[in-house]
Amino acid sequence: MKLPIALQLYSVRDEMDKDFAEGLKKVREIGYEYVELAGLRDHSPEDVKKMLDDAGLKAISAHVGINSLQKPEIIDGYKTIGCQYLAVPNLPGDARPGAEYFDRSMNQIRTAGELCREKGITLLYHNHEFEFIKMPDGSLALDYMYANIPADILQTELDLCWVKVAGYEPVDFLKKYADRAPVVHFKDFVGELTPTTDTLAYRPLGEGVQDFPAIAQAVYETIAKYVVVEQDRSYDIPQIEAAKRSFEYLKTI
Repeated sequence: MKLPIALQLYSVRDEMDKDFAEGLKKVREIGYEYVELAGLRDHSPEDVKKMLDDAGLKAISAHVGINSLQKPEIIDGYKTIGCQYLAVPNLPGDARPGAEYFDRSMNQIRTAGELCREKGITLLYHNHEFEFIKMPDGSLALDYMYANIPADILQTELDLCWVKVAGYEPVDFLKKYADRAPVVHFKDFVGELTPTTDTLAYRPLGEGVQDFPAIAQAVYETIAKYVVVEQDRSYDIPQIEAAKRSFEYLKTI
């Protein structure tokens, strides 16, 4: 049993900034057939669709800022590209769980999810570590969000790196959201991030602390349709080489 593997293009942003079309071709040369967009670099949706087609790639999803997701015309653009999913990639600091404007974020996510649903697109939420704080009712903020926003307007894009960094097991969260996780982010790392320590460093898949054989088995038991490779930073090798190493590792498991 296999799942399609996509690359989050933020991982190779240097290539995309240099030449969007050529960057896509380099991604396809590695072997990826799918991508998740991280901005259009001032290109029109129609031009992006053509560049994807020319490279032999399909954009399954895109990370789109929460304010942009309030605009139907932006959602329409991603539908033109062919995205099945759009993901809230992050929240502003003052609008995260426990902060002053978190309720505003919840309302914006609901609105975005309803707009996406009307257009036949599924909205996802991509977590970091800050959603693992406790809410006043004792629940984790991530669980609180999914408990208070219906599944028919919001699904999850679990980033398994941040689950682990927050001190939880990725397999446990895959089981918890097995029926709500159509797209899953695979990311590896070493080190830790705590209120007093920051030694976190990203690595190609298979070169960090994550147990990907166990994670892969758990993913097969969810509704996941795609696995997305992401590496926020590449330190001592080019970004495109890191993306290649992750792809080659996934083929071994």
